[in-house]
Amino acid sequence: MTSTKTANEFDVIVIGSGMGGMTTATALSRMNHTVLLLEQASSIGGLTHAFSRDGFTWDVGLHYCGDFGRDQHSGRILDWLSGGTIEFRSFGTVYDTLHFPDGFDIQVARPVDAFRMELEERFPGSKSEIHAYFEAIEAAGEALFFVMAERAMPEPFRSAHRWWNKKKIERWCGRTTGEVIAELISDPQLAAVLSAQWGTYGGKPKEGAFGIHATVMGHYQGGAGYPVGGAAAIANGLVPVIEGAGGSALANTPVRSILMDEGHAVGVRTSSGETFRAPNIVSAIGARETVKRLLLPEFADQEWAREVKALRPSICHFQIFLGFEGDIARCGATKSNHWFYESWDTDTGIWSGGADEPLPMLFVSFPSLKDPAHDPGPSQRHTGEAMVWADWSSVADFADGGAEQRPVEWEEYKHDVESKLLGFFNAKFPALAPLVVHCELGTPLATAAFTRHENGGFYGVETTPRRVMSDVLQPKTKIPGLYLSGQDVMMPGIAGALWGGMLGAAAVDPRVFRKLRA
Repeated sequence: MTSTKTANEFDVIVIGSGMGGMTTATALSRMNHTVLLLEQASSIGGLTHAFSRDGFTWDVGLHYCGDFGRDQHSGRILDWLSGGTIEFRSFGTVYDTLHFPDGFDIQVARPVDAFRMELEERFPGSKSEIHAYFEAIEAAGEALFFVMAERAMPEPFRSAHRWWNKKKIERWCGRTTGEVIAELISDPQLAAVLSAQWGTYGGKPKEGAFGIHATVMGHYQGGAGYPVGGAAAIANGLVPVIEGAGGSALANTPVRSILMDEGHAVGVRTSSGETFRAPNIVSAIGARETVKRLLLPEFADQEWAREVKALRPSICHFQIFLGFEGDIARCGATKSNHWFYESWDTDTGIWSGGADEPLPMLFVSFPSLKDPAHDPGPSQRHTGEAMVWADWSSVADFADGGAEQRPVEWEEYKHDVESKLLGFFNAKFPALAPLVVHCELGTPLATAAFTRHENGGFYGVETTPRRVMSDVLQPKTKIPGLYLSGQDVMMPGIAGALWGGMLGAAAVDPRVFRKLRA
């Protein structure tokens, strides 16, 4: 920091400390910028943070990641950011097990050839279609890469690049997963298997962009990993780098507004009234939230900002956090995740919260089995999580103060939801049921309060073709000095937020591009 700066002046201010914000702040710190990272919640890390109850610790938003091995691209970037202090370790050959009606179960494993062979064995009449699907995954992943690369290009190069690649981008990114799979796959059960993991990016088949589906599925083809020490290890590895470069990371510091001077973003004002100044302001709280919450009306009404506001929030979720005592592996728990569908129609996997409506699906994960640093102790204490994707309508009546105004009704509703989730879990893992000693429910309202994402959107904005084809989700906004970062800039998930964070950093300091190409 130069001697002319005051204690409240920095080179860069990053708002939001999720994976994207931490990545941007750390990358710019590596380039010798003094960075202030601000977080409205009580802990740094966003949806990579962890919490503890009764001696158990759970991650709130990280269940597994692809491409984070030390010999893989995202892993190399994370090594550069953290100085090698964060390690993602593979938790086995099989990383997902899919369960459908009539006892149909199939494992998703690495390498990708193993999964392809498993599919061909289970669907012997569809070998050519399976081959076409995996070719489409590769082509669509490349097309989405073109789109994301354009977001970092200046004009006229961006328009020329889009014109040159227009047909490929529209074919793979301008259509939904359901449309592409229906074109390639004739067996409806095979189509269901190939679309079942849509919850990893939040776009059900009839709405989600195939380019996002392909990229997420592709980044798991080398397997999946989990951070040693749990998700909290990420903030523990990145924050010291920010501080070591003269910057700071502050929790419990909500930003009320972005300060403007003659049309330029020049600082932020917190909810307590304190101001911080910097020539570069990066928002990693989500594109919609940035426009709707932090910009003055005259800027929030600009054409690009109106287009951002027109994008819908992504899906939300209910989740139970389970604590066990006993040998859970002997009783059916695995390192691989489990996707249980009650129907072969994977588009029905979003619950609307009705009292008489059964849960359509359940995603189950056992994080303590994945973490090589976990010590279960003499009583063999382990953790599990079970999640159902939901529509905001499930809690809309309790939003905006409704839960506080009707606390008894809200508690009764939560108890009913928790009972449904736990009942579903117990039915699928009956031997584990007697080992449960702790159960706690997380709701869309809790996600909305913690992240401030509208409607508790777990993955930022919608993951539709409209989102992918939009030109407004660029790291460099139309307001000088204001940048966007995180999963809205790139794509959903931890790896998507990392890459979106790197794009946000590169928009501020182009030297970061060298690390993206490494």
